[in-house]
Amino acid sequence: MIFKYFYQKNIGSFLTKTVLCLLSIFNLSTINSLKAEEILRIGAIPDQNPERINRLYNVLASELSEQLDVKVIYVPVINYPAAVIAFRTGNLDLVFFGGLTGVQARLQTPGSKVLVQRDVDEKFHSVFIANKKSSLQKIDTINDLTSLKGKRFTFGSESSTSGRLMPQYFLNKAGVQLKDFKGGSPGFSGSHDRTLMLVQSGSYEAGALNEKVWESNLESGRVDPSKVFVIWETPSYYDYHWLAQGNLDKRFREGFTEDLTNVFLSFNQKSTRQKQILELFSANKFIPSKNDNYNNIEKIGREIGKIK
Repeated sequence: MIFKYFYQKNIGSFLTKTVLCLLSIFNLSTINSLKAEEILRIGAIPDQNPERINRLYNVLASELSEQLDVKVIYVPVINYPAAVIAFRTGNLDLVFFGGLTGVQARLQTPGSKVLVQRDVDEKFHSVFIANKKSSLQKIDTINDLTSLKGKRFTFGSESSTSGRLMPQYFLNKAGVQLKDFKGGSPGFSGSHDRTLMLVQSGSYEAGALNEKVWESNLESGRVDPSKVFVIWETPSYYDYHWLAQGNLDKRFREGFTEDLTNVFLSFNQKSTRQKQILELFSANKFIPSKNDNYNNIEKIGREIGKIK
């Protein structure tokens, strides 16, 4: 605005002197740093209410930016495959993936690395829920999943670990195939929250979802216990984790990936903002993780055709 004003008053010579003066004030390293400004772009699979996800990741972006001294922005994606593609193409640098999508993205992105996971992801569970007007009862053993044959059943997203992959794996172990559900196939709601609402409303008699989403909805009062209940909890497995691009040290600074990891590991309940982040993540803390933790997820993904 000032420069435009100067030109309008026909004093270009004064402008030239002003620019030269400014250049003398800013040293070369400052100018170069401005030109080479890097942005850490974080993302996540859209497996819950978009409003909750946006709130969580914008708070997290602010905390990471402050701790790492780099600009951090949250980039939303429309679905699970979009998150994998954005990571593969380098449009996302750090993503909170579910077990399956994390494996898919890592296999497609050489050098990428699992950094950390929530404490709850070391032994994660899915829950099978049922509408109380169905004839379904509590299930004691995996073999009792056969009671779901002939029922209207919905998973979450087709690429969800806790809302599809692991539930289907346990169903298969019990001898229940997708064709055994009413209509010859299951539904795919698209998210854990929607699975819950569809079963609670009676649109589906049963479904499977992330245990933490079930618990958070129960605590918030969105679950009506007179209409829907848990019939079975799966055995534990590794699930969500933070996956990082392999070039972050080159793009930002030497040791950046380690610094990023340590920031997550340092999150605690004493900091107001960090406590909020942990609560929104349904976690007490983040813990170290590694690629090998997800070997079994990869194996199951290949078995059901979600990884080729």
